[in-house]
Amino acid sequence: MSDNLLSYLTVEETLTYTAQLALQKHSAEAITKKVLAVMAELSLSHVAHSVIGGRIFPGISGGERRRVSIASQLLQDPRVILLDEPTTGLDSMTANQIVVLLAELARRDRIVIVTIHQPRSELFRVFSRIAIMSRGELVFCGQPEEMVDFFSQCGYECPEYCNPFDIYVDFTSVDTRCSEREAATFSRMHEITSSYQRSDIYQNMLDKMEQSLQISDKPAIPFKNKESPNGAAKLGFLVRRTVRNLSRDRIGVLMRLSQNLIYGFFVAFFVIHLDLDVAKGAVQDRIGMIYQCVAASPYTGMLNAVALFPAVRAISDQESQDGLYSKWQMFLAYIIHILPFSILSVVIFSSFIYWTVGMHPETWRFLCFTAVVLVPHIIGELLTVVLLGVVQDPNMVNTGVALLNIAGILVGSGFLRSTAQMPQLFQLLSYLTFQKYSCELLIVTEFLDLEFSCNATRPLPGACVVTTGEQIIDQGYPGALSRYTLDFVLLYSFLPALVVMGIIGFKIRDKLIRH
Repeated sequence: MSDNLLSYLTVEETLTYTAQLALQKHSAEAITKKVLAVMAELSLSHVAHSVIGGRIFPGISGGERRRVSIASQLLQDPRVILLDEPTTGLDSMTANQIVVLLAELARRDRIVIVTIHQPRSELFRVFSRIAIMSRGELVFCGQPEEMVDFFSQCGYECPEYCNPFDIYVDFTSVDTRCSEREAATFSRMHEITSSYQRSDIYQNMLDKMEQSLQISDKPAIPFKNKESPNGAAKLGFLVRRTVRNLSRDRIGVLMRLSQNLIYGFFVAFFVIHLDLDVAKGAVQDRIGMIYQCVAASPYTGMLNAVALFPAVRAISDQESQDGLYSKWQMFLAYIIHILPFSILSVVIFSSFIYWTVGMHPETWRFLCFTAVVLVPHIIGELLTVVLLGVVQDPNMVNTGVALLNIAGILVGSGFLRSTAQMPQLFQLLSYLTFQKYSCELLIVTEFLDLEFSCNATRPLPGACVVTTGEQIIDQGYPGALSRYTLDFVLLYSFLPALVVMGIIGFKIRDKLIRH
């Protein structure tokens, strides 16, 4: 059993959002009462306003985290609870408390099925029935008292002061360290299994199962409450939960807003100020600025997604299996949450770099510059999130997005080699890159109506050939001026296209994990 919880939410907030996602016909007051009742039932009331915590900062204890995970399940009103090793990773006392708690739940009109690893001996009689399996076979299933008598009759008594769990599991395990031990222990396990299948305990269990099957009007077991909110309501709850969780990470928010600005400081430090003198690199420096703005923006977006989304993905995998929502809804909630941060980050970066280095000083050009630079930044994060829905390893995604960005710059930007001089295949591929449209737009925005000077005291061969910005546009990007509006439309069309791809990818992930 894993405790995938959002680190910056409190215990009460975590359970409240779970209840809102799971329960439809409940008012806000009814949900609050239900959450308080579940916290009281699992002894969580004293940490209701404590944050969950994580690896970076402390929060509630491991046992309390496990109880929060169980509480999230109880909010959905299940009558059957299946827990896979709920005591793994907990200390002995905490594990004991969890098992006692589960036993209490089982006595409250619920069926609790638990797989458990090395429980304490005091817990032996807490379980109503115990099943031991080995090599895919049911070796024993019965009450604790029946278990002790059965193994004693088979000649395998539990020594005094020993843990019955450990002793009986040892008797039924197969030792694979060598072929001789494997044959001997397998024979012993098979002997115990055969004895169990001949016993009255096994026969009584079969009789009860047969009687149960003969009942014609058996009531269906209500596993979980199926009356959940509609898709739009769930998306709203997920957006609010995601924003509340990630906005409390003050260092993370600060870094998200300032990372582009910090990069801008480095660029501005090297450029200092753009000149109009061709001999002093007026053209080269402007093209270099455009290259940096288009090529670097996706990386900052990618780093955000790699740092934040895997934890969100793990939670969505678990909660979608519980039927709270579909994975694509969490994907949309994450995308909606990043938009304000991305816009503000790029506006801060653009406001600094544009006016500091002295790009074309017109307001409409600045607004167009900001609108263009925003798209690569969002695409970097969006593409990373889409790939994280298909590929589990963030490092592979990191590498893949970096290579795609490099390939897009090489093929689409026209900086390394003019698009007109490329092979026909690469020319066609350039239309599939957002870098093509970004670079064309920024080239036109900066070079249109720009007039250069030439230092006659130190003439360079061919330096004074370029006198206007239109020459750069016509030579490197013929027809770009007439495609200005179309380039904007095509550039921004990458965003909904990636969102659709993400929805499809996460729907596929949903089906793969469920099956």
